[in-house]
Amino acid sequence: MNEYINLIKSEPILRRLSSVQLISYFGAWFSNVAIYTLLLEMKVSAEVVAFTAMLHFLSGVIQAPFSGSIIDSMKPKKLMLILIIFEIFATLFLVFVNDISDLWLLYTLIFIKMAAASFYFTTEMSLLPKLLSGEKLQKANELHSIIWSFSYTLGMALSGFVVFWFGIKVAFILDASMFVIGFWLLYRLDIKVEFTKSQENLLQMMGDTFKYLKKTPYALHLMLMHAFVGLTAFDALVALMVDKYYASIIATSLALGLLHASRAVGLVIGPIILGKFINNKRLVYVFMLQALAVWLWAVLMRDFYLSIFASVIVGLFTTTLWSYTYTLLQKNIDAKYYGRIVAYNDMLFLSSAAFASFMIGFLATNNYSLEFITFLIGLGFVVGGVYFRWIVKTQTIQDIKS
Repeated sequence: MNEYINLIKSEPILRRLSSVQLISYFGAWFSNVAIYTLLLEMKVSAEVVAFTAMLHFLSGVIQAPFSGSIIDSMKPKKLMLILIIFEIFATLFLVFVNDISDLWLLYTLIFIKMAAASFYFTTEMSLLPKLLSGEKLQKANELHSIIWSFSYTLGMALSGFVVFWFGIKVAFILDASMFVIGFWLLYRLDIKVEFTKSQENLLQMMGDTFKYLKKTPYALHLMLMHAFVGLTAFDALVALMVDKYYASIIATSLALGLLHASRAVGLVIGPIILGKFINNKRLVYVFMLQALAVWLWAVLMRDFYLSIFASVIVGLFTTTLWSYTYTLLQKNIDAKYYGRIVAYNDMLFLSSAAFASFMIGFLATNNYSLEFITFLIGLGFVVGGVYFRWIVKTQTIQDIKS
């Protein structure tokens, strides 16, 4: 943990960006629990729950082909401030969603909110390689994951109680307020990085990116590798678990918050334990351990308290997989293409998450058990581990610490 503290002390821009991230992500989970609580209170179908979960990721997929080119054409701070403004208003307007007839408004606001959030994330991840390199970059990515996970843990846990005690609309207002604080902190930050505005238009930049990917097939393989982590998009699964197994023993908002928070505990602890030992050769074992953890969750799912324990185990390996595969991509691409490649990488990741969310709803609607669905997700990580082993053998991939 001292390594992360020392990194924050020595990198003032990263310190402020991390503060903005902590505040914004913490607020975001209030609305997340509130949205699914609202849906379950409306007695919507499994398809609606799954579609809502899919929208959280689909919005990022649709804007990704353009966002990378825009990132490489605008100063990062200006772009990030604009995106936070979109998040503020999209979150605040969620208070006007009251019943099933307002689902169209809910879908629209989620789409805008998550598109802006994905865009912001891609911009920040494109900025980090310009500020840091090598092991520092890996630690910064791990720190990003830890902050996300810590915000997720605390935000989900507290939001369950906030929604239970004060209501759904208060959660939306608190979320928007957090984004306002994040905007103010970012506005006061001076980001000094080399920036050369491209003379190409968006279509030319997109075409150039595809030519680059054709010349460097390992970059596409690494993007597909990172996309496997998108299978951990468990929002729809958790909501259906709560509705089917736990609604009779605990309030919906509390169950949602505790289950997500328990997994996030594992997300925080994971990179602290595994970060020092992970490398290209050992990553395949982390994929297999993730599969075993998901299968354990499937076995213990019907018992609420054992499910909480299994959720922690599931989270242990997810952050390490996410941060290491992301850093590998950043390490192995040219700086000129950071924005565009990272955007396409996020598009594939979000596509994977959207597909997982859709399939959870589709299979549940067609009477497949939640345990079987969870088993299939675990099997996906076995495939991911085998695929990565093939990549390492057939492609020239630089190790992060090389």
